[in-house]
Amino acid sequence: MSQLTAPPKAGAPTGAMPNSYATGRLPRFVPLIVLAGSLVIMFAVFALFATADPSGGFNAAGAVFLAVVLYGAVIYFVARMIEGPRRAKDRLVTTLVTLAFVIALLPLVSLLSTVLLNGTARLDLTFFTNSMRNVVGEGGGALHAVTGTLFMTGAAAIISIPIGLLTSIYLVEYGRGRLAQAITFFVDVMTGIPSIVAGLFAYTLFVIIFGPGVRLGIAGAIALAVLMIPVVVRSSEEMLRLVPNELREAAFALGVPKWLVVLKVVLPTSIAGLTTGIMLSISRVIGETAPLLVAAGYTNNMNYDLFEGRMQSLPVFVYSSYVSQGTEAQAYLDRAWTGALTLILIVMALNLLARFIARAFSPKLSR
Repeated sequence: MSQLTAPPKAGAPTGAMPNSYATGRLPRFVPLIVLAGSLVIMFAVFALFATADPSGGFNAAGAVFLAVVLYGAVIYFVARMIEGPRRAKDRLVTTLVTLAFVIALLPLVSLLSTVLLNGTARLDLTFFTNSMRNVVGEGGGALHAVTGTLFMTGAAAIISIPIGLLTSIYLVEYGRGRLAQAITFFVDVMTGIPSIVAGLFAYTLFVIIFGPGVRLGIAGAIALAVLMIPVVVRSSEEMLRLVPNELREAAFALGVPKWLVVLKVVLPTSIAGLTTGIMLSISRVIGETAPLLVAAGYTNNMNYDLFEGRMQSLPVFVYSSYVSQGTEAQAYLDRAWTGALTLILIVMALNLLARFIARAFSPKLSR
């Protein structure tokens, strides 16, 4: 019979099998040095390419991406020589996960930096206090577009949030059988419809009522509401399903009716998630261009009435400023970039407001 061999002790012969868990270990500063060196090398290479071809410019995103790739290759071979294959593979997988994060983050950082660099050219008081009425070249502002965006998005939220919340409450708390399945199916279908279809629907609806050629701010709001409702329903439904059933059963055991359980237990418990989902749906539609261009139209004038005349919006303002450049093209491009930056700032403000509301109205667990 073969006998089990004992593990090698200290001072064992050279030919003994090494223990993979007792190999060396890289100092903590080595990965940082390798990463810094990779960044320096790639930035130097891209700087040389930018010097040789000035028209291409310096590609910082590409330099960071290739630096992470170089770091992964170098740290793998260094770790394999010092730490062994097991820990080298662990470092390689960690680098691949980090690389995936960098790939996901680079477009966002590049987008924000580009908008910030180009959008500050017209970030002045005139831009937010003037409209484009009777402005041909430089000057003018986007007050009419900001006002139209806030009015139409606010009206769309007033329409879609109650409908979406009530629908999600029905699906979670009351819905059973084929009706609930049909509602879920049509909500999923509405989630994937192109935005231009919502604009055509709203335009056709108002053409039937008021006649051909009509463009109204309320039509744009309805088009946005069609896009918002399925997002509100799906996000709210998921949040309501996360509420533990024990809370509902405890309320039912005290004799509380179901509608009061939903109002006093389910909704306050999920208020943070509901607020986040609603703000995500608003952020989803506030940048839509096609439905507003079809349903609400285009104008350079101020309009505070959703039910009278055309109404401008920031996405349409950015689009029209870019595609309809006049004799002074740079002035139109500056207004377009500043309009895009303003839109991003509005979305950021809405998300900060959502976080404040969720923190202020979420249930307090401390005694």
